[in-house]
This record gives sequence, C-alpha cells and structure tokens, in this order.
Amino acid sequence: MNKSDLVDAIHSVTGGTKTSAEQAMEKIIESITSSLKRGEEVSISGLGIFVAKDRAARQARNPRTGEMVNVPAMKVPKFKPAKHLKDALK
Repeated sequence: MNKSDLVDAIHSVTGGTKTSAEQAMEKIIESITSSLKRGEEVSISGLGIFVAKDRAARQARNPRTGEMVNVPAMKVPKFKPAKHLKDALK
C-alpha cells in the first residue's frame, strides 16, 4: 500500500472528493513532520508513536572508494508500533 492507495481508502470512506482526501493526507503528513521537527512525539492510538531521535556523529566508509568520511550528527524519525498493531500482525 502506498500514499495513493491510502488516499483512495480515505476517499471511499468519506465520500468526499478525491482532492479533499489528498489534502487530508498531505495535512496529516505535514502535521507529523512539523511536530517531529519541534521535538514532539506523535502518538496515534492503535497505530504507534513517531519520535525524532538524535543520531550521533560517526565515521563511515565510502563503499566505492574505501575512503573514511565523517557523518554529522542528525535527527532521524523512528516509529514504535502500538501493541494493537503488533498483535494484529501475529
């Protein structure tokens, strides 16, 4: 399932226009992204928690050249699935 499949699912349930379903999907993604940028957790009951984690600076090797390069510290998104979601997949 991809983004357009989710938009189709929203469209079929709400009965609105496909454009409004696309706008709703975009707003959801935008809201999650902006909350993570502010360092907030995003918890969706039954689905899970999105959180921004700090990744430390490190050295990595370029696989093509073998050269060591510095990778700067950064924030990365993480997702912790809810128990309900984990149980549904068993």
